[in-house]
Amino acid sequence: MKRIAFAMEKFSRYAGGAESYAVSLAITLIKNGWEVHLFGEEWDGEPKEAHFHEIYIPKFLPSWIKLLLFAWKHKKMTKKQIYDVVVGFGNTIYMNVYQSHGGVHQLSTARKVYAEKNPLFRVIKRFLILLSIKQWTRAWIEAAPFRLHPRPRIIAIADMIKEDMQSFFHAKADEIEIIYNGVDTKRYNRSLLQQFRGPLRTRWGITENDVVFLFVSYDLKKKGFEPLIEAAAELKRTKNDNFKIIVVGGSSYRTATKLVEQLRLENNIIFAGRVKSIDEYYANSDAFVLPTYYDACSLVAIEAMASGLPSITTMFNGAAGIITDGKDGYVISHPPVSANLADKMRLLMDKEKRQRMSEEAVLTGQEYSLEKNHKAMMRVFNEVASFVNIS
Repeated sequence: MKRIAFAMEKFSRYAGGAESYAVSLAITLIKNGWEVHLFGEEWDGEPKEAHFHEIYIPKFLPSWIKLLLFAWKHKKMTKKQIYDVVVGFGNTIYMNVYQSHGGVHQLSTARKVYAEKNPLFRVIKRFLILLSIKQWTRAWIEAAPFRLHPRPRIIAIADMIKEDMQSFFHAKADEIEIIYNGVDTKRYNRSLLQQFRGPLRTRWGITENDVVFLFVSYDLKKKGFEPLIEAAAELKRTKNDNFKIIVVGGSSYRTATKLVEQLRLENNIIFAGRVKSIDEYYANSDAFVLPTYYDACSLVAIEAMASGLPSITTMFNGAAGIITDGKDGYVISHPPVSANLADKMRLLMDKEKRQRMSEEAVLTGQEYSLEKNHKAMMRVFNEVASFVNIS
């Protein structure tokens, strides 16, 4: 039986994207006869057939020491046993397969800084980042796969991530394989419309003549909510008032709330908050918009497309790599400019155009299934397991 080791602070189906992905991949591996070992601080018990190895990190330690201690303990613990495959997700220094779900941290941090609209605040933030021991520690750990010899198999979850790895770590193109994120296409597809469309729109007072743009994020500011608010105001100024923006996930914050009130958009922007199931929100929306400052590869964008929603996002969302501009969605520049965003939203106000793009979005989104992703990852694991290249 082949043995594989994953390392992550927390393994949970209900945690973030990387954490739930690791659990789902572990389940698939076990079904295919692998012995799966999970190294981390927390585990919610799934999959039950996995072997969990706790990495104890004292809570009182500074964050940068926690990062180093986790990486060091993981290396020490995994070297005690023989594993065919040791997978790193960006928080370890010992591996023979590397798949980062956060992209290149220093580049993502630099791009997220643009969420601060005030130029002075951006300068201050950049200066504080330079002084942060945690940032430098994370960068050193993240660079580990590119220091190791022999080089681990490196997997990028989007074209953008591969390009970032090449430019930042000076990696060669043929050293990095692209395997895009995948979503549950059996769950997210056009059948959601038949199941759920209608009642939610009625509850919110939305007619079928209204165009609903869906925005999903728990961190509204870093995902470009303020440019979206300004874009909504642009739409209203050009007499395009039959639209709603539904915000799912995070709550509004003071600056955003004031901006909504100042631009008189209270009737156009609906805050749904945290929801138990995103399915009915995909079904009751007409387009998806995420003018993010950075996303390694947004799963919600792919889910939305698989559900039939043309998607608008920025060039620094890895998911933009699957969008054909003007065919199944739109890719805008970074940092997001409200006028540009409004132009793309205005195009999607046209019913016939939106329906054509919806049909194309489904075809695109359905290409990126979780099953396809797992199959590609297992191919990599089997190839690595055929010869031990970890030192």
